[in-house]
Formats: sequence, C-alpha cells, structure tokens
Amino acid sequence: MAPEQWTTEKLAAGLGWPEGPAVLDDGRVVFVETFQGRLSIWDRNHGVQQHADIGGGPNAAAVGSDGNIYITQNGGIVGPWRSPRPQPPSIQRISAAGHVDTVVTTTASRALSAPNDLAFGPDGCLYFTDPGGEYSPGSQPDPGYICVLRPNSSCEVLQETGRAYPNGIVVEPDGSIVWVESYTRAVRRRRTNSVVEDVCVLPEVGAPDGLAISSDGELYITATKAKGIDIIGNDGTYKGFIPVDGIPTNCAFDGDVLYVTDGGGLGLSGPSRTNRAALGNQDRRCPRDAPAPWPDRLVDPPA
Repeated sequence: MAPEQWTTEKLAAGLGWPEGPAVLDDGRVVFVETFQGRLSIWDRNHGVQQHADIGGGPNAAAVGSDGNIYITQNGGIVGPWRSPRPQPPSIQRISAAGHVDTVVTTTASRALSAPNDLAFGPDGCLYFTDPGGEYSPGSQPDPGYICVLRPNSSCEVLQETGRAYPNGIVVEPDGSIVWVESYTRAVRRRRTNSVVEDVCVLPEVGAPDGLAISSDGELYITATKAKGIDIIGNDGTYKGFIPVDGIPTNCAFDGDVLYVTDGGGLGLSGPSRTNRAALGNQDRRCPRDAPAPWPDRLVDPPA
C-alpha cells in the first residue's frame, strides 16, 4: 500500500504520562497514567475513562487469562518526579470492577525496587523488569533484574542485568524472554534453557523504552529521544523506523494495529512540569506492514 494511503489517528489527549497499553478482548484499550496514579480505559464511544485509582507510579498494564489487569507499580518515581501518594513497589491486580489488590512486593531473594514493564508468557507466568530505581543515565546507580511471577504466586529473579536499566519486555511464542535496556540500548533474549544472547544494540539517538512483538516476530521498540519506533527483526536485523510526534513510551499490538502511548513531552524536571508532559499526549495506531522507509505520521489503513 502506498505511503499516502496511511493516516494517523489521535485517540486521546490531556493524559498524565500514559504508559503500558494493553488491548482487552472487546477491543477497548487499557493503559496507565503514571502521573495521575490511575488505570484508564479508552474506547471509541466513550473516550478515556478512569477504571481504577491506584496511587504511586503505575508503569504498565497486561491482561491476564483470568480477566484481571496486572500492572507494574514502581512506587511513585519517573526520573526526578515523585508521586504525592507513594505506594510499595509491587505487582498489582485490578478487577473488572476496578478493585486493586497487591499481588507481590518481593521475590524470594529481594524486595522489588521499581517494577517497570510486564508480559505474560505461554506458560501462564508473568515476566517483568525491575530496573532497580529511578531512571538516571548519568550515574546509573542501580542494578536491574528480570523477574517471574508464577501462577502459584511464587516470585523470583531470573536474570541480573547489571546497571543497564531493563525496561520493555515481551515473551516470544517459544517462551523466550526479550527485553530492552535503556542505558546500554541493548536488546537481549533469554532462551528457555536460560542462555542469554544479544539480539542487537539500538541506534545511539534512541533511548529505548517500551516493546511489543508483532505476529511475524518483529520487535517494535519505542525510542523516546528519537521520537519514534525502531523495528527489529527476530534475528536482530534493523528493519526501519516509524517517526511519531512527542515521546512514545510503550506500545501494544491488536492484530495489525499498533497502539502507542505518547508522553507528549519529556516533562521530567519535577512535578511542576507534569501539566506540560500531559499536553498533547496521544495514543497512536500504526500499521505493522507499511512499506519501508516509514513515512512520517503513518498508521492504520482505511477500511
């Protein structure tokens, strides 16, 4: 399809640092608003509505097979920003009625520090990143971890990443875990036999954040500083770049449609800039199969 046949659709605006989108079975999109401490739901008929008041710093959402929504709770930190309602770093579960439960605050070996992104695997386990603390690329003070929460509620560290700031995470159909590291710009894969391999290192201009996997196995990685999405083949081959406005924070597929949460602007100098960060926030829907090179502001094809 020719580039001019693709369009961009802004689905919502005025959000409080949206992150971690996920798509419900009925097509509604759930996402967290970190600065607002809440889980929100968007649909075309009603726009954005609050589903649950959470507090702290909810960082990402994933839909469980039990119908509940699971979120990473970082405690209330984004760079230098601090929540006025801090919560214990944890994995939380939110029911269809909006009731919030804390599932786990510690692994078998250590307390959670700042859980970031999460993804369910084909084994029913919930895998998540814990970068260890606030994002601070200058000092890189904290070691990071890849963790797993099993259906029996046990939680353990699978992999230590060092001071790399593990961020977006997905699980491939064969059970391999793939994550991006914001400090090193590395994409890494942990096979089911526990062997860790380097997939690639992303361009220096990027600052990788969120991550989604397409139906054909390609990796779509939000690059906050580059204001777009890097596309990486399963073998680490660089496939292309989707430019978007603002600060893309994370993304999720629904068939061939890619939903992208966009922070609008960095706004990380402190609470006084929260409103600025909220201006122009947008979910974007982008095609998975548009031709490269990616033209500016492309999304889903017309019906």
